[in-house]
Amino acid sequence: MAEAADFQGTSASPARRWLRRTGALLAGAPLLAGLLQLPAATPAQAASSDPVTVSLDTLSPGAPGDGDTLTVSGTVTNNGKQPVTQAHVDLRVGPQLNTRSSIDNTARHSDDLQLGAGAEVGGKYVEKFTKLAPHVAQPFSISVPVDKLDLSADGVYQLGVSLSGQTAAQPWEQMLGIQRTFLPWQPSDADTKTKTTFLWPLISDVHMTAKTGAGELQTPVFLNDDLAKEIAPGGRLAQMLQLGKDLDVTWVVDPDLLASVDAMAKGYKIRGPGDTTTTGTHQAVAKQWLAGLQKAVTGKEVVALPFADPDLASLAHNGTSVTGSLSHLKDATDVAALTVKTVLHVTPSTDFAWPVAGAVDPSIIKVATSAGADNVIARSDSLQETAGLSYTPSAARPIGGGTTAVVADSRLSTAFEGDLTKAQSATLAVQQFLAQSLEVTAQTDDQRNIVIAPQRMPSPSQAQTMATALRALQGGTWSQSQDLTAAAKAKPDPNATTRIPSSSSYPSALRRKELPKEAFQQIARTQDKLANFQAILENQSRVVTPFGRAINREMSTSWRGRSTEAQGFRTGVENWLDDLADQVKLIDKSETKLSGRSATIPVTVQNNLVQPVGHLVLRLTSTMPTRLKIGGQAYYEQPVEVSGGHSQSVKFSTSANANGRVAVVAQLYTEDGQKYGDPVSFDVKVTEVTPTVMLVIGGGVLLLVLAGFRMYTQRKRAAARRAGGDGPDTAGGDDTDGPGNPDGPADRLPEESDAGAGADDPEQPSDPAPDTAPESADPSGTGERVDR
Repeated sequence: MAEAADFQGTSASPARRWLRRTGALLAGAPLLAGLLQLPAATPAQAASSDPVTVSLDTLSPGAPGDGDTLTVSGTVTNNGKQPVTQAHVDLRVGPQLNTRSSIDNTARHSDDLQLGAGAEVGGKYVEKFTKLAPHVAQPFSISVPVDKLDLSADGVYQLGVSLSGQTAAQPWEQMLGIQRTFLPWQPSDADTKTKTTFLWPLISDVHMTAKTGAGELQTPVFLNDDLAKEIAPGGRLAQMLQLGKDLDVTWVVDPDLLASVDAMAKGYKIRGPGDTTTTGTHQAVAKQWLAGLQKAVTGKEVVALPFADPDLASLAHNGTSVTGSLSHLKDATDVAALTVKTVLHVTPSTDFAWPVAGAVDPSIIKVATSAGADNVIARSDSLQETAGLSYTPSAARPIGGGTTAVVADSRLSTAFEGDLTKAQSATLAVQQFLAQSLEVTAQTDDQRNIVIAPQRMPSPSQAQTMATALRALQGGTWSQSQDLTAAAKAKPDPNATTRIPSSSSYPSALRRKELPKEAFQQIARTQDKLANFQAILENQSRVVTPFGRAINREMSTSWRGRSTEAQGFRTGVENWLDDLADQVKLIDKSETKLSGRSATIPVTVQNNLVQPVGHLVLRLTSTMPTRLKIGGQAYYEQPVEVSGGHSQSVKFSTSANANGRVAVVAQLYTEDGQKYGDPVSFDVKVTEVTPTVMLVIGGGVLLLVLAGFRMYTQRKRAAARRAGGDGPDTAGGDDTDGPGNPDGPADRLPEESDAGAGADDPEQPSDPAPDTAPESADPSGTGERVDR
């Protein structure tokens, strides 16, 4: 995509514009003469690939000055079947390139024989070959003083390295292969230097699991030993440190990387098959790398990303609808500064958010700033210029709400991507980077602030190429280094766009690699489990810290394009949390027999953790409270505290009202009413009539005896009266107490005793109470939990 900045700035000085036009005309004349000297290409020749491949492996210095000698070296390879004779390698200075898009176009056609190549430098500055045998690479090296290159005005020149010769089929001299690159020419200091910020990222994949070893040391467990390879001498991160310490850059670090290396330095284990682990052996390497980094960042700007570098775009597009997801970003931001300060002994800036590839839309901006960041690092291929500017504007763009979009230059930021393991690829990348940087400076005399944000995890070859380019840039004459914070605070260009692109314009290639909504749902489930578990712990930090950081790692940008590994990591964290929570549980219980009205039932709580647990409530519930009551009611609760590695027996008083079997449920709860662990159910069997029932029966028998005795005495008195001459009316007046009256006291007393006993005493075994539905074990209800 060609940006508006590809056009020559109208604000450049008249002298500069005159020099540019003159230089272009002077460069074009020898180019035309050179083209006229070549024989016309035949149709067959035009359709074929280059007969000879020219590989440009080194070009030094990348940005020469007055009095320098330019050295170019590489190889030439004959791709044909016939030898090439009378061959020689020459340098060709092509036309001056006055726009950024012309540099892009030249890079796309760097080996095209059909395009103009400029005039040969010639003379003694060539390397000759008597014969180039087919498919045999021949090295070359040419050194030429820059004053022999006829460089006129300051600017970017096309530089070609060509091979000319002849074959038996075409016995005349012709150009058979070429490799074009760029030669930045700014021998004296530019009138106005561009302030350039280069981000130097120290970011890696996720390495630590949530697991820690038993005991007080809590030895961390790593997924593998790959991090040791990265920080060992020659490893990717070791090279990033070694290269960056001598450059004027802004260090952008993931605190998770620092925490992981710091944990490794103190002793670590590596996950093996199943539940096995092995002891890590690279503590010395970790200590050495940390010591080197502490020294390298002294006096330099350090920007800390949120812990584990969370994927802001995935969160914005798929996570915000899941309750609690944004709280994880806030947590990751809060812990970032503390981690960096603890490990590196410097205070970092946490005011920057960096979405993947600098691609933004309104939802990403909203999420990025939700945790407190006032600056969002975007990229110019996302936040594109729409005002038709003839120059590249400064990076800082106020986008509303006190937020600044720091727009990195896309061409410079992507200059070191791809395979740079071959010397030619690296050399061309360096020269194109320097050319683009000089062209930005040449666009206008106004000073601007440019930010360069490369890929997050450069390979070793990419890092080496970046360092080579930066050394040339920082030793040049048109750029001066600047910290990221200064670039963000610089005066913005009022003509630069501040319009955030819509969500529909977000690149589909990036969207396909995002974490899905299901990932954030699993993260939320794990967080709920963690909140439930930590509530019972006496020393919560032993669990909250490793699992909190593991949840941050589940949202890492490093999972992009690795969905299977990401799913495995999330599941591993959740399963390990489940295993730990299951260490506090109720012991299964067999059937319990009661041989009486009341008894005590013990329920055992086991704690296999190394730390004490408390803030638990054990509830024992009778499913048939009319037969069996717990503590005089349907259920009864008791607080529970258990020391680490111990079991605690909790005793409940029960009362039985009838013989038979009753199911009882034991369940642990946290103090806020959340169920903890699985319930344990067992049966309670009442096998004997209770003493209360026996008392009632005995009382009834006694009442019957007393009633009979009363009847006997009443009849004896009546007989005595009749014998003494008493009339029948007296006896008859006492008929209501006689045995023949069913409502008399002798019959009524036993019935009244039964009625009184039936209200409060246990039911008789001969008349068991009907089964009733079990009462709720959780009368408080579940409700919706608040994310913590």
